[in-house]
Amino acid sequence: MNSNGKVALVTGGGSGIGKVSALALAREGFAVVVAGRRPEPLQAVVGEIESMQGRGLAVPADVADPDSVRALFAKTKETYGRLDVLFDNAGFGAAAPIEELPYDRWRAVIDTILTGSFLCTQEAFKIMKDQTPMGGRIINNGSISAHVPRPNSVAYTSAKHAITGLTKSTSLDGRKYDIACGQIDIGNALTEMTQRMTRGVPQANGTVMVEPTMDVANVARAVVFMATVTPEANVQFLTVMATKMPFVGRG
Repeated sequence: MNSNGKVALVTGGGSGIGKVSALALAREGFAVVVAGRRPEPLQAVVGEIESMQGRGLAVPADVADPDSVRALFAKTKETYGRLDVLFDNAGFGAAAPIEELPYDRWRAVIDTILTGSFLCTQEAFKIMKDQTPMGGRIINNGSISAHVPRPNSVAYTSAKHAITGLTKSTSLDGRKYDIACGQIDIGNALTEMTQRMTRGVPQANGTVMVEPTMDVANVARAVVFMATVTPEANVQFLTVMATKMPFVGRG
């Protein structure tokens, strides 16, 4: 596999969207730092990267912990000397009616998705603004939930709406450093986390319905596209979703 000389970091990289995106970026020639809370899945992903003659590094990290994030980016810089692409992907939801959602579950979702993406963005800026050539690219994992909520998803939906604000601010504030920032909004990609779609999920009208899904490889291709447009270009927002999922329409 030919190296493109660039380095990508993927959070939540041990499974699902993060894993397939890390592997796709490696196939594209990136050295890939795979971050997440559980070491074993990270090592498995790096093993797959290395079996393709790619370069990978597993770094256990909690994106909600500032010290852990600082250590993650320090290890990246120490190992590879630069950072060209950050994919802020780590996150999870907490299904509950608003009046029943425990405060600690709210905090956990917000801290991981929003604060985690901010902390990683902050550390990425510090590396990207000082490297030669200067600059880089940050891709935030939004969601269809960054546009419309599902029932009983107040924490996840609030966090993903906030990611859109983070994306826009990052895109604007990064200009002077040649740092581009875009957001990928994903709908019903079939992963371990969305397996429930095949069993039925609550709808706005109170019913439960099995929803169409799509191959998660489509997400990986979209992430690679966003990561590899030429430096003067930016994919600001991209939506990739199951064609027949209940998003466009009334319900």
